[in-house]
Amino acid sequence: MKDLAEIKAAARKAAFARRAEAHAAAAPGAAGRLSEVLAGYRGVPLSGYMAIRTEIDPLPAMAEAAAHGPVAVPVIMAKGQPLKFSRWEPDGALREGPFGAMVPEVDDFLEPEILIVPLVAFDAGGGRLGYGGGFYDRTLEMLRAKRATLAIGFAYDAQEAEGLPLEPTDQPLDMIVTETRVLQPGRAG
Repeated sequence: MKDLAEIKAAARKAAFARRAEAHAAAAPGAAGRLSEVLAGYRGVPLSGYMAIRTEIDPLPAMAEAAAHGPVAVPVIMAKGQPLKFSRWEPDGALREGPFGAMVPEVDDFLEPEILIVPLVAFDAGGGRLGYGGGFYDRTLEMLRAKRATLAIGFAYDAQEAEGLPLEPTDQPLDMIVTETRVLQPGRAG
């Protein structure tokens, strides 16, 4: 019988392949639907992310949101620790952070109330399969203990999967935005 780590590794491998295929076929403007969603939260501090590899790119939506309120990007501080979020400006100077993701050259930390979350796979119930470091799970747990925190998964439609190997510590997504739709787990329609 396979253990959970093996099951998750297999699920990630399959999801990475689907994501790479979707990324290669993606039309420009995939962040348009994310911009529409964020327009309903103007001025609320939010965190996006700097896309790496074949992640869907939220930068256009982040740039639009930055005109109305603070936008940050995640900074990995140490293994096993929650993320911190450094204020990002569309034309601000960047440096390479851990795992090749770019982060602001000068840290100016803030706590977002909305997190745009990258992922490897998601399910219709708001489950998320990440990279395996637990950074977003720890961070969402910490932030949600303080105040309502909205977690928006941003992904290609092709990243949806059934039967994700989830654990009790996995933090659910409140919403998933893809290039074609907005899913709100737990809400009809």
